[in-house]
Amino acid sequence: MAKKYKSITQMRTPEKFRAYLEELNIVLPFDEEMQTGPDAPLAQPYTVEGVTLGNRFAVLPMEGWDGTPDGRPSELTRRRWQRFGASGAKLIWGGEAAAVRHDGRANPNQLMISDDTLGDIAALRAALVEAHEARFGASDDLLIGLQLTHSGRFARPGKQGLEPRTLYHHPLLDAKFGIKDDSALMSDGEIAELVKDFVKAAVLSREAGFHFVDIKHCHGYLGHEFLSAFDRAGRYGGSFENRTRFLREIVAGIRAAAPGLRIGVRLSAFDWIPFQPGAGGVGEPAPFEGYYPYAFGGDGDGDGIDLTEPKAFLDLLAELDIRLVCITAGSPYYTPHIQRPAMFPPSDGYKPPEDPLAGVARQIAVTAELKQHRPDLTYVGSAYSYLQEWLPNVAQYVVRAGMTDFVGIGRMVLSYPDIAADVLAGRELARKRICRTFSDCTTAPRSGLVSGCYPLDDFYKARPEAEILAKAKAGQKEG
Repeated sequence: MAKKYKSITQMRTPEKFRAYLEELNIVLPFDEEMQTGPDAPLAQPYTVEGVTLGNRFAVLPMEGWDGTPDGRPSELTRRRWQRFGASGAKLIWGGEAAAVRHDGRANPNQLMISDDTLGDIAALRAALVEAHEARFGASDDLLIGLQLTHSGRFARPGKQGLEPRTLYHHPLLDAKFGIKDDSALMSDGEIAELVKDFVKAAVLSREAGFHFVDIKHCHGYLGHEFLSAFDRAGRYGGSFENRTRFLREIVAGIRAAAPGLRIGVRLSAFDWIPFQPGAGGVGEPAPFEGYYPYAFGGDGDGDGIDLTEPKAFLDLLAELDIRLVCITAGSPYYTPHIQRPAMFPPSDGYKPPEDPLAGVARQIAVTAELKQHRPDLTYVGSAYSYLQEWLPNVAQYVVRAGMTDFVGIGRMVLSYPDIAADVLAGRELARKRICRTFSDCTTAPRSGLVSGCYPLDDFYKARPEAEILAKAKAGQKEG
């Protein structure tokens, strides 16, 4: 039987919240009282890369599954980006993951930046800025980036399913996702060509008006897989130097072709062995004998953390003059509970093996340790949405205490894009709009539907996909 954890809605007072954290032995500091006005920690300006940002909230990148087959934004994409602009957050970390070429798309409707889509992507960014200016006035305190990606092992550019491109044979993930031969493996020559595609995408991003690009190294996608390519032979595997060569070559290319363009990296700073449903559907580690080397930031046991290499990676970022780093963890495909803590799993997931608050606290603690190691970098933290009503209180504490520079918000922005503006203005949170981590924004794409907040956003409630999603979920429960 799955263990019953208390919902956040049951902890309406600081005393109840603190008592529950102590009961679970979870270290998660928070401020009981929120500050407002210009002296509030979350309202403090922050200068990075020559731009002074107006507050400490960031919007994290998400995939909407709602672009066109040729990689352009749709009206649904435009609506989401307009809401990002109107959110009040001053750092827009990518808004969305954009593939640098067709075979790197995570879904058949993912955005793709190319010569053909450049004008549409530029208009998308402009719509975000216009929405921000319409609500808040000047936008010179905004910093907007585009996340550049190749989905690697999880590429799904067509409707026929996974079309993976991988760097090495993974003893668990190959079996889990049906990789049976060498056809998915990328050669060193193919990687060198992909480096050129990233550089070209960065040049186009600058033309589209973005302030920075994120060279994605998280969540099991290709950039992240390089970091665990211990078993790969050749220039891109084995040693730490080789496993970071992909990043270094992209950065060198961008510096030469797009001088002055800022660069950031979203990093899965630790990873674990893939989890799978066990008794009662509760997640448990996949069976594996001996030392597990395939988790970057792992300790070899499969479900522990060793930040030695992540710290070396941050040292490398500093050497490359990359100041923007967004910390996350794991992968939504095989360790969602450490990556995106939630009470309710997506359709292809498992019930949480721990209270989701433990996952939140883990990411906050890791981000703080990494920031202590390299305080000269600028940090955006992740995994805050599960905190729900307590998000502002935890966010204020961690920024005030110097545990992170920015608080990143992902899923919460889909249901409650105004949360940053409301917190900064001292308004009471709109409880009916707070994300409760029902995971429909993940289950919908798993069913081939556009991503959105179907439980709480009236716009998505009224769409035909809502009925299709409800039937799909009902069928899964019956199964």
